[in-house]
Amino acid sequence: MKVKLSKYLKPYALFALLTPLSMVGEVVGDLLQPKLMSKIVDDGVLGQDMNLIIKTGLLMLLVLVIGGACGIAASAFGGVASQSFSRDLRVDVFKKVMGLSFEQTDKFTTGSLVTRLTADITAVQQMVDFMLRMLVRDSLLFFGGIIMMLTLNIKFGIVIICALPIEILMMVIILKKANPYYSIAAKRLDSVNSVVQENVTGARVVKAYVREDYEENRFNDANISLMESNLRVQTLMAVLQPLLMIILNISVIAVIFIGGLQVEAKAMNVGEVMAAITYLTQVLHGVMMMSMMFQTLAKASASAKRLSEVLETEPVIKSGNTPFDGMENGTVSFRNVSFSYPDTKGSPVISDFSLDIKSGESVAILGATGSGKSSLVNLIPRFYDCTEGEVLVDGVNVKDCDLDELRKRVGIVLQKSELFSGTVEDNIKWGDPQADHEQVKAAAEVAQADEFISKIPAGYEGVIAEKGASLSGGQKQRLSISRAVLKKPEILILDDSTSALDLGTEAKLRRRIDETMEGATLIIIAQRIQSVKNCDRIAVLDHGRLCACDTHENLLKTCEVYQDIYASQIKSTGGDR
Repeated sequence: MKVKLSKYLKPYALFALLTPLSMVGEVVGDLLQPKLMSKIVDDGVLGQDMNLIIKTGLLMLLVLVIGGACGIAASAFGGVASQSFSRDLRVDVFKKVMGLSFEQTDKFTTGSLVTRLTADITAVQQMVDFMLRMLVRDSLLFFGGIIMMLTLNIKFGIVIICALPIEILMMVIILKKANPYYSIAAKRLDSVNSVVQENVTGARVVKAYVREDYEENRFNDANISLMESNLRVQTLMAVLQPLLMIILNISVIAVIFIGGLQVEAKAMNVGEVMAAITYLTQVLHGVMMMSMMFQTLAKASASAKRLSEVLETEPVIKSGNTPFDGMENGTVSFRNVSFSYPDTKGSPVISDFSLDIKSGESVAILGATGSGKSSLVNLIPRFYDCTEGEVLVDGVNVKDCDLDELRKRVGIVLQKSELFSGTVEDNIKWGDPQADHEQVKAAAEVAQADEFISKIPAGYEGVIAEKGASLSGGQKQRLSISRAVLKKPEILILDDSTSALDLGTEAKLRRRIDETMEGATLIIIAQRIQSVKNCDRIAVLDHGRLCACDTHENLLKTCEVYQDIYASQIKSTGGDR
């Protein structure tokens, strides 16, 4: 395990210490049992001493109870330490993921991050548990068994000297071959999770285009690749276990042979030979269990590296500390802004864009698909940073602002409405967790959502299915707008978030927003001119460049790009309505 991850075990150092100490008690009990049994056989049974048999038997029972209690304590202490370790690690990894920028989460992929937060952390947690308990147990059985065996007869050392190197050599060779496959298996599990995640979230599209067979084949390919990499590891381990058992059985035969000769020569008793066989089994069994532990260690090592990749990733978007002075409220300024998405080649998405938006002004951003509208507004709350130039909110460069303070001032409704499992009210309260029911209801009325919410059997307490699957596109958009309204931001950005609404509902929504959020700056991205013609100004984008910014009437006279968009929409709708 990487040293970086070991810090998560430090708060539970007491439990981590008590685990091996308790395990010592269990192992000592295991090592005493064969010795006591040999005494019963040699002095009790063969010596026909019933009192000794009873006394020694009761002593064995006492040792068994104490050893069992120590084993239970070791399991409990080890469980507390390893589970607490994994809980804290999972919290930090999740916190790190939440702090990453969009470009960084895209680089890791959703499926990979899910695997790291689940399977990888579980693998590391199991390794911690093994290290605290099984490593101590197997090591003590290994060395203790050898010592106890040699105290019975030094000649048993011949068997140990012959058997151990062979077992260790087999383990090293096979584990060395198996180790690389753990990293491969982890990456292929990422692929499986990614395919599953895409198909679960995009199930409607898959069904609509009758692509079930294609997606099933894609899943099968990823699943078969995962199976093949796991099979390679399991095949190697399947070879190791029988080989170790063969060595164990041959060693037992050798002990019986040597012990028989010693008994015949009256150098040993029968009970001591039985004890020697038990000790040898404990020693070689300890080696076998160590092979399993090393397998777990190899898997956990690959997982620890993947977790460290996340923990060591520094967020690209870092919070500043320049305070807002309160001189300007709701102003947005773009100054010679250019932007390109990371790791992409070609012309910038936004080029040399400059625009000042005044407090309380309503500005629409219009342009053809791919002209950079959404990319532009994503720079305001710093989902991405501009490549060149400056974006200012309330007169402060967003790169210098405290991220939380910046995003508290900005309410944004994205193109894709993201809803979460929970009640309708819970989803709206994302805008303000402290809001009461009346405030939630008022925000829903502004967003024209109260009408359909009231028709839900449980109303605002109605449960929304995962990803809002139980709602229509327009209903999801209105709920998303409701929580943005409830937030009462200085700057409200609607990123094509009314596309699923009819013009009548959209007009009512705009009118209520203007009435309720008077003084707030409104930035609207829309495809339909009819949706934005009444804005104070309309900024027209063409291939990431600002063509013009003026009122609807003036743009119709002066902007050729706007005229073309207007003409195409009039032609498709049959008139200006």
